[in-house]
Amino acid sequence: MDIFYIVINLVVFALLIGFLIFLRRKHVSFSKRVFSALGLGILFGVALNLIYGSTSSVTAQSVDWFNIAGNGYVTLLQMVVMPLVFISIVAAFTKLKITKNIGKISALVIGTLLGTVSIAAFIGIVYALVFGLDGLRLTSGAAEAARNAALQSSVQSVQNLSFPQQIVSLLPANPFADLTGTRPTSTIAVVIFAAFIGIAYLGVKRKQPDKSVLFANLVDTLYAVIIRMVRLVLRLTPYGILALIARFTATSDYSAILKLGQFVVASYAALITMFVIHLIIISLLKLNPATYVRKALPTLTFAFTSRSSAGTLPLNVETQTRQFGISDGIANFAGSFGLTIGQNGCAGIYPAMLAIMAAPSAGVNPSSPSFILMLILVVAISSFGVAGVGGGATFASLIVLSILNFPVAIVGLLISVEPLIDMGRTALNVSDAMVAGLLTGRATGELNKDVYDQRNPEPQSAV
Repeated sequence: MDIFYIVINLVVFALLIGFLIFLRRKHVSFSKRVFSALGLGILFGVALNLIYGSTSSVTAQSVDWFNIAGNGYVTLLQMVVMPLVFISIVAAFTKLKITKNIGKISALVIGTLLGTVSIAAFIGIVYALVFGLDGLRLTSGAAEAARNAALQSSVQSVQNLSFPQQIVSLLPANPFADLTGTRPTSTIAVVIFAAFIGIAYLGVKRKQPDKSVLFANLVDTLYAVIIRMVRLVLRLTPYGILALIARFTATSDYSAILKLGQFVVASYAALITMFVIHLIIISLLKLNPATYVRKALPTLTFAFTSRSSAGTLPLNVETQTRQFGISDGIANFAGSFGLTIGQNGCAGIYPAMLAIMAAPSAGVNPSSPSFILMLILVVAISSFGVAGVGGGATFASLIVLSILNFPVAIVGLLISVEPLIDMGRTALNVSDAMVAGLLTGRATGELNKDVYDQRNPEPQSAV
């Protein structure tokens, strides 16, 4: 009988996919198709949850089939991340778009990311105190106990980390291995490797100009091919979002979420407040924040549903270049560095809130000004090297709690609401990377305000 229900669910899912295809053929805008997919996915997932239950075999097997579209799409995006980052940075040198300002660009991007993550940490602290969050009130069940047991190996590796070691880990000891994404910091390593190649190209161009022409032409050709490949993948965005959000709403344990409702509300209040600060920064750059929201929303929506900053990178870069008018070099620097440095949601708000909650159990006054200042500093420094995929916030929290010598068990006690909060955290991370790109482009004169203000051309208009 289960097979019958599974087939029905797959038929409904196929009909929803067909409806999205119909919208595309009717030339409905990309943004509207993305939000249609989000709404349909929520309704479909909730219906499955209410009819079959979040843990039933029917739901599990149905979702397994949905994952062909959802996980398949995220995998395809991850496939193009490294080629896109590498060739875009090198092409920025061959096209003379980044050569004079590389030091300034790097400093502005990293400075923005570290500055905003410090603000995010402060906001997380404020909301944890205002809502009176206390780790001592959390209870541990079987799932939480299993989660904490699984974290023990991570704790051992985290406790051996130092800030200098985190800096060294960003360097590409084996760039070919990093091109395969073998490390959490592989994307940053590829950026650095590509920058070295670009600088070497400039030296060859200056001393042996005839030999540099062939290389520049080859890079331009590869750039055109890879950008085309990226846009082919981006055409699948609405279908990927439909599958991802349907899976989440179908498999969520709503009763567990309600039990930790205060923490969820406090977390999203902090995330929304930090997003408003992003809009304030954009206003200070004399750019229209409403335009930013309208143009960035499809990308942020995908980040929200996929819970992967790395998977969102192609959309992130495409939005910065085609929607905001930021140069390719800056867009790739900001997007790539934003994957592992200064993530406002995963490395800022979340670890700071958990540290405040864990402080009483360690005999520390969480409202002490000296402790708050130290916590902000620890969070900012620890934000280096946080992986841009699901689970990065757990890693960041382990680092912060270990440095403060606080109990790390609190990380596992929040397992039931982790996916729900991670959706908002990931969207905020991606927004921060785009804000870093806007600020850097504005400061270096590599932002075309006419493109930013233009209403119609979406980055995926061909999509």
